Amino acid sequence: MQVEKFYYDNKIVKAFGYATIVFGVVGMLVGLWVAIQIYYPAISLNWAPTTFGRLRPLHTNAIIFAFVGNASFAGIYYSLQRLCKTRMWSDRLSWVHFWGWQLIIVAAAITLPLGLSNGAEYAELIWPIDIAIALVWVIFGINMFATIIVRRERHLYVAIWFYIATWVTVALLHIVRSIELPYSATGSYSWFAGVQDALVQWWYGHNAVAFFLTTPVLGLMYYFLPKAANRPVYSYRLSIIHFWALIFIYIWAGPHHLLYTSLPDWAQSLGTVFSIMLIAPSWGGMLNGLFTLRGAWDKVREDPVLKFMVVAITCYGMSTFEGPLLSLKSINAISHFTDWTIGHVHIGGLGWNGFLAFAILYYMIPKMWGTNLYSKKMATNHFWLGTIGIILYAVPMYWAGFEQSLMWKAFTPEGQLKFQFLETVTNIKPFYILRSIGGALYLVGAFIMVYNLYKTIRQGKFISNEAAEAPPLVKETSPKKEYWHRILERKPVTMLVVSLVLVAIGGIIEIIPTFLVKSNVPTIASVKPYTPLELQGRDIYVREGCYTCHSQMVRPFRDEVARYAPNPGDGGYSKAGEFVYDHPFQWGSKRTGPDLAREGGRQTDKWHYMHMYDPRLVSPGSLMPRYIWLLDNKLDTSTTPAKIRAMRTLGVPYPSGYDKIANRDLMTQAQIIADNLKKEKIETAPNAEIVAVIAYLQRLGRDIKEEVKNQPITENK
Repeated sequence: MQVEKFYYDNKIVKAFGYATIVFGVVGMLVGLWVAIQIYYPAISLNWAPTTFGRLRPLHTNAIIFAFVGNASFAGIYYSLQRLCKTRMWSDRLSWVHFWGWQLIIVAAAITLPLGLSNGAEYAELIWPIDIAIALVWVIFGINMFATIIVRRERHLYVAIWFYIATWVTVALLHIVRSIELPYSATGSYSWFAGVQDALVQWWYGHNAVAFFLTTPVLGLMYYFLPKAANRPVYSYRLSIIHFWALIFIYIWAGPHHLLYTSLPDWAQSLGTVFSIMLIAPSWGGMLNGLFTLRGAWDKVREDPVLKFMVVAITCYGMSTFEGPLLSLKSINAISHFTDWTIGHVHIGGLGWNGFLAFAILYYMIPKMWGTNLYSKKMATNHFWLGTIGIILYAVPMYWAGFEQSLMWKAFTPEGQLKFQFLETVTNIKPFYILRSIGGALYLVGAFIMVYNLYKTIRQGKFISNEAAEAPPLVKETSPKKEYWHRILERKPVTMLVVSLVLVAIGGIIEIIPTFLVKSNVPTIASVKPYTPLELQGRDIYVREGCYTCHSQMVRPFRDEVARYAPNPGDGGYSKAGEFVYDHPFQWGSKRTGPDLAREGGRQTDKWHYMHMYDPRLVSPGSLMPRYIWLLDNKLDTSTTPAKIRAMRTLGVPYPSGYDKIANRDLMTQAQIIADNLKKEKIETAPNAEIVAVIAYLQRLGRDIKEEVKNQPITENK
């Protein structure tokens, strides 16, 4: 048979590999900075771009999309060419993908510290960047599918299945989550509001973890683990079950992030059921990976690549067992809003994603430079530093989570809350310190890797075009009866369509009824749109990332009602109808500060002013940074008409033509707050940003309190 000669493109792999290293270190440095800032707020430098609320989204986006994203692309470009026995279909598209992705990352690194944010976790990037992501993702998909179609290897290996599912599902998730209405060149409002926005967000947020941080990395595991171990994958049949079960079940699990919230109970229950089902395919994949190393444990002891992979796969198993457990209501009642969730997330992030990224870098770089790894000893030291760092990070967070929950729920014998919220924060400071030590050790290990890979590169010679040969793909002339999956593996477009249908089913069944069935979000007569000043204040709240530390969701627990709505007229736990004008919703996912859903009227305007100037003046021991720029910044009222028009388009019932007079009402309300502050001997301009923030905070929960005052609430949860 005729053999064709061709060349693998290593240049694009090298570029993505370098980007992985650079952005990985940067993302980890930012993560360490915000970890220290939690217990030492002065490190924020009293400067807006370096506060926790702005840096935390930068850290998460850098790790997810810059570090793990670039690592996944490097591994995909390396493995796909070799699995298909062909060069990438278009070198030009490969480089458009590379530079487009890096420009997106740089744009995120600029805009997020500037406060240009959508306020949705893992989807904070502004609408022009969202469009750029979609375009670059399409370019990547075209190049990937064209490469698969012109392949010389008939069989599509399991790794390619995961790459296909990743591409189609991330495209679906990103497009739906990015449906928003721009009101300026950088600002927009989510098309969805309140309960619907929360469901769409965590359908996206959970599955961003599933299909950006899990499925592509599983594909890399299925390729690089057998290669590094020189063993075939343990079970081909198990890989089939793992793949199809995982992509179908995963997409349903998002509502488990919203247990005990105002989301309809049927949606919460669906999220719980499918989350529990996830244990089976996830552990099937983990066992398939670990059993691949059967008989190779002597090699594991010697090879740092396999060391990293074993711990990575183990962390994958731990995370995918713990996640379903956290979806049980009895356990979620303890864990949610606590640092337990932070520990859980970082077992996956540091262990599964980080360690597998390190493993493939240690594997690919020596091969592409035609040399051996400079120092196995340094790589082993990196492994142990990273492993100890993960333990020192996760264990204190688990402990802190239990401590928080127990203190939040503690009552005295007389039936009073035993601890003030601030006590629950200051009590866990030692765990925050331990967490940052663990993160620092992990980062030191990464620096050792950088040096080791640098020395490896220096001692080798880069093979930019790696020679290969393979016979051309010959069309079958007499098809024989085959197992259905063998047929499907030869049809990448069919696999794409089937994957899309499977992942779309869960989203359609969960999301559509929430929009179409009115009883899922009952209206509350007293809930009115935000005033123009309150709307501006809410946008500042989103800009500063306040949702990263504060929730706005009083769950139906005795302790939460007693803490946040203790009086009969406070409205009790949160109801779905309270949030119908919230674009985007602001329920939060972590309580480093107290819940704010019933904040309106609990403190004076002066208290809020002083709290932003220096939280420790009114709350001694507070870990919140200062927001002194809010006192000096002037409110940009030129955006008010556009914001009102956008809200009207989204269905918020402002009167027709109200955009033309909105600023008049804004200044009237602002003057009242400025006058209140003046009575307390605080001089501030009515158009200061602090005035808008105070207006928003004083509005929270007022409508539901008004409803309670006028009539009993009959809404069913």
